[in-house]
Amino acid sequence: MKKHIYIIGSGFSSLSASCYLAKAGYNVTVLEKNDTLGGRARQYKKDGFTFDIGPSWYWMPDVFERFFADFGKKPSDYYILDKLSPGYEVYFGENSSLKVSENLEDIYKMFEKEEKGSAKHLKSFLDSAKANYEIAVVDVVYKMPGISPLELVTTKTVARVNQFFTTIRKQVRKNIKSPKLIKILEFPVLFLGAKPDNTPGFYNFMNYADFGLGTWHPRGGMYKVIEGMVSLASSLGVNFEVNANVEKILTDPQNNVSGLLVNGKNIDTNLVLSGADYHHTETLLDKSSRQYSEKYWDKKILAPSSLLFWVGFDKKIINASHHTLFFDTDFDLHAKEIYDNPKWPTEPLFYANFTSMTDVTSAPEGKEAGFFLIPLAPGIEDTEELREEYFHKIIDRFEKLTNQEVKKSVIFKKSFCVKDFKEEYNSYKGNAYGMASTLLQTAFLRPKIRSGKVNNLYFTGQLTVPGPGVPPALISGKIASELIIKKQL
Repeated sequence: MKKHIYIIGSGFSSLSASCYLAKAGYNVTVLEKNDTLGGRARQYKKDGFTFDIGPSWYWMPDVFERFFADFGKKPSDYYILDKLSPGYEVYFGENSSLKVSENLEDIYKMFEKEEKGSAKHLKSFLDSAKANYEIAVVDVVYKMPGISPLELVTTKTVARVNQFFTTIRKQVRKNIKSPKLIKILEFPVLFLGAKPDNTPGFYNFMNYADFGLGTWHPRGGMYKVIEGMVSLASSLGVNFEVNANVEKILTDPQNNVSGLLVNGKNIDTNLVLSGADYHHTETLLDKSSRQYSEKYWDKKILAPSSLLFWVGFDKKIINASHHTLFFDTDFDLHAKEIYDNPKWPTEPLFYANFTSMTDVTSAPEGKEAGFFLIPLAPGIEDTEELREEYFHKIIDRFEKLTNQEVKKSVIFKKSFCVKDFKEEYNSYKGNAYGMASTLLQTAFLRPKIRSGKVNNLYFTGQLTVPGPGVPPALISGKIASELIIKKQL
């Protein structure tokens, strides 16, 4: 008889785990509290426009390929990828932007033009980043369930141990002096949810992911990846239930999982994996069964929350790219206002995404779908008045920097912020990306995949190993499923 496992949540990590567990012979049921699958990676559609609600960058394509290959499939069996050209654009001021090419040789030329002699330093930096990528992503991270510090100890990691005790910022600024190039090199660690001066140098592998592997777009949006994973999971026998709100995890006197309370009804089960917010999942247990106290969570360095806007424009946008970053204000001040002195940012950096420049399916002809994001400190006040104030802040700057008028062309806009992250995803303090990847929050120092208090309760996703981001979520699902299978044998 097949063992039955219930998975809470249907984000990338949950879908990944569901596929591996179903392949291993488990009877898998995924419970999703919202009315559509995908967790944070859902879609918003209005008046012929389509927006990805959550992740919008497709990096590290090899991780997606490896996932589908584990089931004898390829990403192209489910969706079509286009490599973006340029990968993205960065604005530093009025009429001052750099486009990051999809071609590495062109990136070297751009660096050299901006700062004489910088190309050779970039090549050396990327050689190190590529080696770290191959160690971390290709090898170590898939074998790192976060149980023991010895997981990090291999002949390759020992040889690079010094990189765990320096920072991305020190590495980048050692030889590069141009403020523009520094910002381009430091920005990828934002995907790890931490500041460049608090992120171990070993994580420079994100720069290889950027320059070496390129930036891609699935036609139809990132939700096409979710649809592909759901299709794969369904073909393996996974059952999905939407509008299924898990209200309590039930345990017996021996602290074994005994069931779930879902929409007011008891479901018997002795095996649960949660891909929902880790902190929230523990609140579904009696206090005596929780591993981590509120004090523990409060001390953790969380990745940022975000203020998001999805905007329909009645004309095409010029002087911008599919992915456009606006770094025309003080990077360090904004970081401090997220991590050190949490508050609404004085002059925020922001990001804009126009998928309809690449993908005609995301907006009606002659119109543009705009996605704007401002990183924010988690847990701060969130009101409609503040959202509106910051929309005008960034749109005014967008108009000035890109030399065009767009305010009068807004057909509609919808916002999403701290309160929504809490309500829609039960996100701790409304964080958007989980827990920051700092030295003291890496590998075995992150919350555990297997509960230390409740037998047969497991966790996956961005608050456990390996960390924030879509590719790590796929890996987290695989790691969690392997732990479950090994324990249940």
